[in-house]
Order: sequence, then C-alpha cells, then structure tokens
Amino acid sequence: MGKKVKKESETPCKETFEPLPVEGKTPATVVLLLSSPEEDILVKACEAIHAFAEKGDENKVSVLGLGALAPLCHLINHNNKLVRRNAVMALGIMATNNSDVDISCILAAKNPQLFIVSPIPEDVVVHEFATLCLASLSSDFPVIQHLALKTLQNVTTDKDTRIAFRDEQGFEKLMDILSNTDLSDLNAEALQVVANCLSDSESFQLIHKGGGLTRLMEFILTPNVSEIQSNAVKCIAKVAQSSENRKLLHEENVEKVLVELLSVADVSVKTATCQAVDAMSFHLASKDSFRDLGGIPAVVQLLNDESLVLKEAATQALSNLTHSNQLNTFAVYEAGGHEILVQQLYGSCPRTVANSAATLGIMAGQEVIRCSILSHGAVQALVEPLKSTNTQVLVNTTQCLAVLACDAEARAELQSAGGLQPLVNLLHSYHKEVLHNVCLAISVCASNEPTAVEMCKFGALEMLQEINQSVNRRSSFSELALISLLNSNLSVKYSLTSHLASSDIISDGFYDAGKVCVCVYATESFVKQKES
Repeated sequence: MGKKVKKESETPCKETFEPLPVEGKTPATVVLLLSSPEEDILVKACEAIHAFAEKGDENKVSVLGLGALAPLCHLINHNNKLVRRNAVMALGIMATNNSDVDISCILAAKNPQLFIVSPIPEDVVVHEFATLCLASLSSDFPVIQHLALKTLQNVTTDKDTRIAFRDEQGFEKLMDILSNTDLSDLNAEALQVVANCLSDSESFQLIHKGGGLTRLMEFILTPNVSEIQSNAVKCIAKVAQSSENRKLLHEENVEKVLVELLSVADVSVKTATCQAVDAMSFHLASKDSFRDLGGIPAVVQLLNDESLVLKEAATQALSNLTHSNQLNTFAVYEAGGHEILVQQLYGSCPRTVANSAATLGIMAGQEVIRCSILSHGAVQALVEPLKSTNTQVLVNTTQCLAVLACDAEARAELQSAGGLQPLVNLLHSYHKEVLHNVCLAISVCASNEPTAVEMCKFGALEMLQEINQSVNRRSSFSELALISLLNSNLSVKYSLTSHLASSDIISDGFYDAGKVCVCVYATESFVKQKES
C-alpha cells in the first residue's frame, strides 16, 4: 500500500475581518480612498470631500490638485446609490468655484455628458447637484452654450416645445443674448432659434404683444457684425412668409427698418434685405410704405451692383413691388429702373433675366412707360431669352413680349431682330403657361401682315392647327392665335373654315382656293399671295 497523503481542507475558511473604521485626517488620504473597492469607504470618502470642499474655494482647488476629479467623475456612474449621490454632491460643490482656477472648465473637458445622469427617481439630491454641475458649466463655457442653442434649434421645430419654451421666457433670454455684445459668438445660433419661435402665427402674436418684436427690430438696426445682421434680416424674411405675420410686421413699421438697411455697405445684408422686401411686398399696405419711405429708388440703385446674387434679389423685389401697383410702377420708371432692367435681360443669371422681364412686362402696361422701354431696345434684348431652356425665363419673356408687341414699331423690330422664329418654335412647348403666353404674343404680332407672313413661313399656322386639334394642348389662347393669323389672309381663312365673319372686310383681291384639308397647303397659298 502506498504512503498516505494528508488531505487538504476542502472547505475554505469562512472567517472575515471585522469592519475597520476608516478615518482620513488629510485630504490626500481621502483622495486615495476614492479608488477603494469597498463601497462603504467610497461613501465616506466622497462625503468627506464634499464637506471639505464646501468650506471654501481654497479647499476646492486643493482637492482638485490632489487628483480628486477623475475618480469622482468615475464614481457618479457607480451602482451604489449612496456612492453615486455623494460623488455628484462633491462635484457639484467643486464646480461652484470663484477662485482663479476655473474648475468648471476642467470638468467640462472631462466630458459634459457625464453630468447628464439618470439618477434614481426618488433621490432629488442627485438631480439638484447634477443640475448644479451643468449650470456651472454653462455660465461661462462657450461649447456648452453652443450645444444648448443647437439643441434648442432642433426641439423648437415642434409646436408644443415652442409653447413650453415661450412660457419659460425663452424668447426673452434669447433677446438678452442678442443684445449682449460679449456673447456675439452665440448670435447665429440664437437667431436660428428666434426664427423657429416666430414661425407660427400664434407664437408670433404673443411675442409681439410682449414687446419681443420691438426688441428684434432694435437689434437689427444696431451696428453689428454683418453676418449676424444678415441672419437677423433673413429671420424677418422667413417670418414674413405668413400673411398674418406680415400684417403684424407692418404694424411694427418693419418697412422703415428694411429701407434703412438698403443703404448699408455689406452686400450680404443688402441681399437679405431685398429678400425681406420681396416677402413683405405681398402685403398691399407694405408696397405703399416702401414707396413712401423712398425704398424703390434704393432698390433700383442696387441693380448696378457687381454682385449677381444682389442683382437677382433686387430684381425679384422690384417685380413684387410693381405687381398690381401703378404708383410703384411709375416710381421705378422715375428712378430710371426700366433702362437698367432692359440691360439685365442680357445677363447670365436666369433668375435675374426672368425677374427683369416680369417687371418690364408689368411696367409696359402703361403707354408712356412702354414707349420708353422700347426706346431702350427692349425687344432686341428679349430675343436671346426666347431661346432659353429655363421655364420661368420663357414664361416671363413671352408675357413681356405680348405686352410690348401691341406697338407696330415693336413688331417690326422683333422681325428685323430675328425674334419671330424662336417665338414660333416655342409652340412646341408642352408647358401650359409658356404655350399660353406664346400664343398670346403670336396673336398680337399677327395684327401686322408682314409679321404674320413671316411667322407662317416658320410653320406657325400648321403648329397652331395641330395644337387646336389636341384635347390636352388647345386653349382659348391657341384658338385666338390661329384666328389672328387667318385674319391676315381671308382667302386662307375661308379655305380652312368655309366662312368669313361679318367683320372680315375684303379690301384687295380675294379668291376661293377651295376647301383645304391639310394646313400646309393653305400656308403656302397664304405666303405666295402675300409675296406676289
């Protein structure tokens, strides 16, 4: 038999040390205890640091120098309720520091999100001290302020949140930021939140009643960084998208503010101002206010600026200012705006060309202005835009041409400038408004026989007949254009329609060419007769 082996005890000793009382008489010792694995020690160490730091700023700085910050930040996520509670309390006290050492900045450098804790609901103390940490980080720490404003930008897009924000005097706080020159770096984000707050009519009215709109107007006029001033005016333009808001802005004399800004040096501010003028011009009373305040000559002057963006905004503003307002039309004319607008038709920016054509078309409704527009070569300037692929350019150009072509000299000029072929080519368009305007312009031009003959050479008669046979493309405009062309040659009209109206007076030779089924034959007959 082998030698007996002594059996080792299979049951480990269950005896443990009795709890040892821990006392730290120096801050350094207590800071070391923050790394203990014992929860009881952690609770007492955090409590001791809180008590020590609470006695004064010198103690707070001392504890910071001993390296208490890192372990405390770690402990605020501890599983033990008391450890977490005491650690947050210690950090909260340390953050409220008035010494030369800015502990709040050091705390923020760790990670501000550490202090957005999810404490046990019934432990109000943790809420209070965590909030204290966050509050201390956002008095003087720019990053937190920017983050807070960006957060507000997102949440105030919701109507219910805007109401809550308004009830908490949030708008007033934003205006305080905008009025504080030391916080100019926050203005851009603050203005975005302001724009959200003013977006719905209900909030806008309440802010207006509380004097908030008056403060915003004052801020806009205060000499400031051009980018900030530009953003502030853009805010007004955004608010003015609502008819109810435009009425309130008018009551606040926003037109006076905008007219003053039209003369500032910065291009971005003037561009934003023109956009705001355009938005406000949907309010009829505002159109008159801009004229009475001298705003129209100021906008006209901006047409001479080198900035293409500003020119576009200025032409858009003039288009809206003159729409359905005869006095404003004459104000633009007296300021020499029509002459500059004709030159804008040669521009490279489609929107500027479209806006210029629209304004000229409105102004040409007045005979004296139309004659002046024509004298500056408007018809020739419209020929190139007739070849554009931009829909809005085509809509506005053809509309303008239809008004100008009521003058016999204008029709002759259009023909000599080579404008009839691109005009007729637009009959191929499937865009409803373009086609209507083209048909209207053709019907006006057809009152001149040489012009009518020329358009028929380019196939106008065939295309119009084809359009009028289409269920989707025909309209009263296309019918009018066809009739206008036929009225220039009664023989062709009789061949196509088999009858003449009582107003069709035969003043020269007339022959019955017989019923023609295909329009092309009638066109050839029409052209040959006129050429013979």
